[in-house]
Amino acid sequence: MQNQKFCTRCNSNETIKSGIVQNRQRYSCKACGYNFTVDKKGKEIDNYFVVKALQLYLEGISLREIERILGISHVTVSNWVKKHGLKKPVNATFHSTYRVLSFPELAEFMQHKDNVAGKGMIITQVGDKFMLIKWDRFRQV
Repeated sequence: MQNQKFCTRCNSNETIKSGIVQNRQRYSCKACGYNFTVDKKGKEIDNYFVVKALQLYLEGISLREIERILGISHVTVSNWVKKHGLKKPVNATFHSTYRVLSFPELAEFMQHKDNVAGKGMIITQVGDKFMLIKWDRFRQV
């Protein structure tokens, strides 16, 4: 008896029901012998955090730092980077640093001209905080 489930390994439609595991229907593939379930749904992450993670990656923030900032696994961020085919720009003369600030802290920081005059920086909102990313030129020795 065939059903409409396709094998997740070989994509064959020669599958049969093979019991229930953790309250989900289990299937077995007659073609390759693989056992699988299809009702598993992973934790869905809001696209806002996907975009923020990719932006931070492109700004030179490491995967582990992105994990600490956004609370999303560095492996997940790495998978997104691979999925979208992103590559970090290579520039050895600049180094990015960042700070996470509340709105009052950001406002106070921006009031001082020494902090903003002639500086390369980007400010992005991360949840209820703001991330300030600055680029400092490495000093040539």
